[in-house]
Formats: sequence, C-alpha cells, structure tokens
Amino acid sequence: MIDYQQVLEDIHTELLGIEDTGKVASYIPELASVSQDNFGIYLNRIKGDNYCVGDWDTRFSVQSISKVLSLAKALSEVGTSIWNRMDVEPSGDPFNHLSLLEMEEGIPRNPLINAGAIVVADILISELSDPKKDFLTYVRGLANDETIIYNERVAASEKATGFKNYATAYLLKSFGNLNNPVDEVLDFYFHQCALEMNCEQLSNAFYLFANRGKCMRNVPHLTLTQVKRINAIMLTCGFYDEAGEFAFEVGLPGKSGVGGGIVALLPNEYILATWAPGLNPKGNSYLGMQALERFTTKTGASIF
Repeated sequence: MIDYQQVLEDIHTELLGIEDTGKVASYIPELASVSQDNFGIYLNRIKGDNYCVGDWDTRFSVQSISKVLSLAKALSEVGTSIWNRMDVEPSGDPFNHLSLLEMEEGIPRNPLINAGAIVVADILISELSDPKKDFLTYVRGLANDETIIYNERVAASEKATGFKNYATAYLLKSFGNLNNPVDEVLDFYFHQCALEMNCEQLSNAFYLFANRGKCMRNVPHLTLTQVKRINAIMLTCGFYDEAGEFAFEVGLPGKSGVGGGIVALLPNEYILATWAPGLNPKGNSYLGMQALERFTTKTGASIF
C-alpha cells in the first residue's frame, strides 16, 4: 500500500533543498513578477483519495497547458478533419520557432506548439458563437468549477509583447491555413493561454484524459479514440524539444506551460499537477520535471 501523502511530502522536501531552480519566464512581463519560491503538487487519484503539498492552491497562468484543452474542444467540434490542417509529429524545435512552419508550407508539426495551437484557435473561432466565453464555459464544465477565469492582465501582457505569435499567425495566413483575422485569432489565443488555475483545478480539468473521455461531472466529452490520440500527442509533443527526455525520465503523457505548471496522467489511475515557476533552458518547470520523475520512480506507476 503506497502512502501517497508521504511520497509527495518527501519529494517536496527533497526538491526544496535545490538552490538553482531555473529562471522565471520574463518575455511575458506579467509572468516575470511571480515569485520563484512557489512550489506545489496535487495528486488526483480518480479511483481514490486526493493528496497535496506546498503551494498547490495558489492560482497561476497555465499558458501552453491550455493547448490540450483547446485541442479537445476542437476535436469534439470538427472531428478528424482537424488533421487536414496540422500534423502529429514531434517538432524537435522550441515551441515558438518558425523555420519548420515555413519549410512545411504552413502545416504545423503538431497542435501543441504555438503554430498548431493558433490553428486550433482559428478553428474554435469559426465553430463557437462566442469563442472566449464558450471556451471558458467548456473548461469550467470539465473541472466542475465556475471560479476558473482568464487573467486579463496576463492576456494584455501577451498581446503587447507576442511578436513571435503575430509572425506565426501571419505566416499561417500567407499559406492559407488561417481563416479568420489574425488579431481576432490571437486575441482568443492569448486569453486561452491566460487561463488561471491552481494545481487542483488543473488536475480536475484534465480528469477526462485519464477517465476515458468523461469529465469530473461524469459527462462524456471525447470518444475513447479521441482520448487515445490526445494522450499520445501529449506523450510525444507535450514538452517541445524535451518531449523525449520527459518520456524517458517520467513515462507519462503530459503538458507543460511557461507559467511553471505541468500536468501529467496515468490513464484510469491518476492526474498529477505541479507548479514551480522557475524554468529550465527548454522552457519547462525545473522542479516540476524533477518532481514527476521522482513520483513515477518512487511509486512505479507510469505507462511503461
């Protein structure tokens, strides 16, 4: 019988002793002000009790973690036609690089890099009557939590400094892979990335990926095939050019964000969310990556 609370506390204590915990993202000004001392872990066991330690209940900007949720919504709206506009291959490049997008004529490598997520945002704008409101309602429904919000300051900060994303969107537009106006698509995209949650809320929002497509309220949102596809993309593409390392060290489907959050899951068993704002050179949470590796090693619970 595993004492999950003790496992989390041991990991938290071990990692608090590390001096160099990476650097907080500074290219989005609102994120630069977040204290690097924050570190929380929340374990959501879908068939048992939940456990937590540290700053698990402090809300943070989920950033690119939201790309999995927007992908899920888009898949439920348009089905497999989504793959006509993007691929499912790991990029091997940082999340905001443009070289592959140009070489491959406007078809993003996968939906979890910025280019792919911007195409997903374009799809949602075309499909939803009030995209920002409808997407927020969708996420709240997944997590069974009406208190989840967009952080408008973060969204405005991204809009003011997101020049690479504007370049990406215009490049997509030049290849005919963006149907709506660039400003409209990016306004939605910046708000999506500015979703604010704590570790518990994040684990709840990802519950459906561990629970065969059914959310916290036991409402089906995805088919088993769609869940399988999304989990596979998280495993191979969820950590940009560090995806192979994450699969090697941790062995779970997951997704990171430059706000310092990471969420990972073992289907039918658990969702584990961590938050520590200091990032490693690849843009993933330094302590979060370490915590997840320690958790799967100590418990022996990964997909491998």
